[in-house]
Amino acid sequence: MKRFIKWFISIALIFLVLAGVIGGIYFKDRLWLIAKYFESGQKSPIEIAKEEDPQFSPVDLTVRAHEAYEYAKNNGFDLEHAVLIDFGRHSGKNRFFVWNFKENRVEIESLVAHGYGNTGYESSNQEIVFSNIPNSYTSSLGKYRLGERSWSRWGINIHYKMHGLEATNDKAFERYIVLHSFKHVPNEEVYPAYLPMGFSQGCPVIDDDTMRKVDALLQTKEKPVLMWIYYLE
Repeated sequence: MKRFIKWFISIALIFLVLAGVIGGIYFKDRLWLIAKYFESGQKSPIEIAKEEDPQFSPVDLTVRAHEAYEYAKNNGFDLEHAVLIDFGRHSGKNRFFVWNFKENRVEIESLVAHGYGNTGYESSNQEIVFSNIPNSYTSSLGKYRLGERSWSRWGINIHYKMHGLEATNDKAFERYIVLHSFKHVPNEEVYPAYLPMGFSQGCPVIDDDTMRKVDALLQTKEKPVLMWIYYLE
């Protein structure tokens, strides 16, 4: 009877996945997770996938870029580039992506630090606590409008204001959450090591070389650029 139930659930899940593919949902190369989930009996599909591929994220970057483009088009943002930050990926792998809409590809990518968190909001180098609360020193999820270019005491001495557009991040400006760099952030992936903690009190912090590239790009823009920070959505 148990074998029949597992067989029935497996068939049902496969049909659901196929329906998602037909509907344009990216899932075609995740089918193997279902089988491995039943084999393990303990770990979730996401946990299994991360063990086998540290770059794995349930959110496909191409799909998220398409969603970002639609949002940008409908809200007056730049239609050439957007910044996507996927905190669902291993912190020792690149998680910061400047997406080129016209060429449908990643143009710039790098490591990015997340907030280490104040007392009661502590994050580890992989398990992240998100909050919108002032002085929490946490990262905040959601869409942002990248704003004014200003002087920074960190990195290449340039930062960009971040204006949160959702309930999860609408206090970003008053929290002084900005895009900036820091000289101690590595300029290449460090996997299997994790990115060390302590670089960020909630700001997305990248390496100096990447910041120079991003800064040069952003200075050419006439319309605001969309930034989207997400995690296992």
